[in-house]
Amino acid sequence: MSIYDINDICGLLRGNSYPGRGIVIGKSEDGANAVFAYFIMGRSENSRNRVFVEKEDELVIYPFDESKVEDPALIIYSPVRKVHHKWIVTNGDQTDTIADGLRAGDTFEKALESRCFEPDAPNFTPRISGLIDLDGKFGYKLSILKSADEKGSACNRYTFSYEPLNGVGHFIHTYNSDGNPIPTFTGEPERVKIGSDITEFANGIWESLNPDNKIALYVGFVDLKTDRLKSVLFNKHVR
Repeated sequence: MSIYDINDICGLLRGNSYPGRGIVIGKSEDGANAVFAYFIMGRSENSRNRVFVEKEDELVIYPFDESKVEDPALIIYSPVRKVHHKWIVTNGDQTDTIADGLRAGDTFEKALESRCFEPDAPNFTPRISGLIDLDGKFGYKLSILKSADEKGSACNRYTFSYEPLNGVGHFIHTYNSDGNPIPTFTGEPERVKIGSDITEFANGIWESLNPDNKIALYVGFVDLKTDRLKSVLFNKHVR
């Protein structure tokens, strides 16, 4: 197996019942679009009680049934937001932290220095974040903030910076697999193939996620010439 192999994301997902929350960022095969995807999964009733709602230049998570909300702290947030010519994609309220930092002139990395993994012991779920920078030359970054040990004693911060390649994306997710406690993602983001058709790409991811645990998926193709967003959204719960 070559380190430069490009994985089929559908195969990766079909072989993993619980990657948790996941971010993909890359470039379409035809070179025309910056691409991102974000999905959420859940095992508890509280976690599964969510839907994605698309607003202008923003994606928001809302409870599907407000009467069943137990603790909104770690499950209700805006995972996608546009700031100037940059797109932010995260698995938590660090979206706001990054957005505020960028508006203040800070870098992606600097903004995340004030955050750490989620306080959900014993899992200590990592905070994963992505940034698509279209201000000038297209580039993107992925970040993971995770516990240094099983006690949550300290936070380790990792950032991966990429020059885009046509048809290639990078996939990071919160967990390696299901478990108790759930094992944190390890290693570098996985290289995955991205085609040129948003519908095909989005359908492939949605259909490959575990049917019991999947909750919602959002995929965006941003035209590199016009900066216009084309999106596809899936919710398991439909009103």
